[in-house]
Amino acid sequence: MDPLLLSRIQFAANISFHILFPTITIALGWVLLFFKLRFNATRAEKWMDAYRFWVKVFALSFALGVVSGITMSFQFGTNWPGFMEAVGNIAGPLLAYEILTAFFLEAAFLGIMLFGFRRVPSWLHTTATFLVAFGTTLSAFWILVLNSWMHTPAGYELRDGVVHATDWFAIVFNPSLPYRLVHMLLASGLTVAFLIAGLSALRWLWGDRGDEVRATLRFGATLGAVLIPMQILAGDMHGLNTLEHQPAKVAAMEANWDTQSRVPLVLFALPDEDARENRAEIALPGVASLILKHDIEGVVPGLNDFLAADGSPLHPPVAPVFFSFRVMVGIGMAMLLLSWSSLWLMRRGRGIEGLPRPWIYAFIGMGFSGWVATLAGWYVTEIGRQPWLVTGVLTTEQAVGPVTGGMVASTLVAYLLVYAMLMLAYLATLTFLARQAARHRPLTPDVPTADAGLRALQPAE
Repeated sequence: MDPLLLSRIQFAANISFHILFPTITIALGWVLLFFKLRFNATRAEKWMDAYRFWVKVFALSFALGVVSGITMSFQFGTNWPGFMEAVGNIAGPLLAYEILTAFFLEAAFLGIMLFGFRRVPSWLHTTATFLVAFGTTLSAFWILVLNSWMHTPAGYELRDGVVHATDWFAIVFNPSLPYRLVHMLLASGLTVAFLIAGLSALRWLWGDRGDEVRATLRFGATLGAVLIPMQILAGDMHGLNTLEHQPAKVAAMEANWDTQSRVPLVLFALPDEDARENRAEIALPGVASLILKHDIEGVVPGLNDFLAADGSPLHPPVAPVFFSFRVMVGIGMAMLLLSWSSLWLMRRGRGIEGLPRPWIYAFIGMGFSGWVATLAGWYVTEIGRQPWLVTGVLTTEQAVGPVTGGMVASTLVAYLLVYAMLMLAYLATLTFLARQAARHRPLTPDVPTADAGLRALQPAE
């Protein structure tokens, strides 16, 4: 049992579980603010109902994100002490900034957001919602600053193997930060868009025909339709930035072995690292050069350029990066097709009734597609950085601690069991909330007899 491999798997398991929940809360906070502002402007009860339902999802996701984040941070000391020893002068302050500026902001106003309906004026409740949403985004900013710096380090100098900051502006706004930040924020938006549409479609399938579920299903489909073209553009720009700073990662994404012009876009293949070739390849000639260089004759670096003197690879493992990238892109294309076609059908059929039953099932099936795409993209990013932990500064092997394989394996099993139970509980709770909401809704559109949402926001006497 190799401690290095097991430590990598354990950290991957922790971060894979953790990232799911911030991916929801980052965008869902802003969606809740939108629901609240729509209610303030229209006094339509459906927007207050939507807020009340989805703020429960936010609270549950926020709690699991905090808990899983704490266990992940412990591993810096237990499994990866070499990381903090080498780059703690950079990582420590950035993690502290995230806690001081973002986490405290979220924690301070989350209670008002969750329980302040009848206890504070409407304007204060709206402000609390805004500050929590801003806090989640600020938290994502600082975490992505550190992660991006690990990929494209800048503003530092090495003294006796220890990194020291020389320019904090260069550290924070390192070359890959803008692309990673935009890409992640859009990924969060798409995750929430399809989660909202998926749970709303499930409630519709269970007979909920209220105004709220109509509004949220249309909202989720519309948000997805708007964000997916933006994500495609952001992904292209991110890819060009990665080609500039991490060409070995792009070569692995494309399973491109030789530096050449007119590089084909490989749709499917079975990369063989021993033979250094692709088997069962299906490719479009020249398209990869067109995408990456915007020139069909463009020369793209190949994996064979990244070999040590003894022939061992200095590039990431090809198969996981190659397939993860295609999973991410494939889900993005499915999102584009489903969201655009559903809006066209709703416009043609004048509402949700215009959606055929297969589209309702498709939204339910795609409810957590954002999670899958986010994980796939994260694997491309993190596995694609190997063998480096901090590019050009610290390898993964140098950072691992003196732990035994048996110790890591036992804790890994414990983590996986706990995470499996938490995930089942999370999904069961979301299903329960959707079922409960559907049971309390009529089979025909709501006809409000009293503005219950307005009453709920009035301060208690």
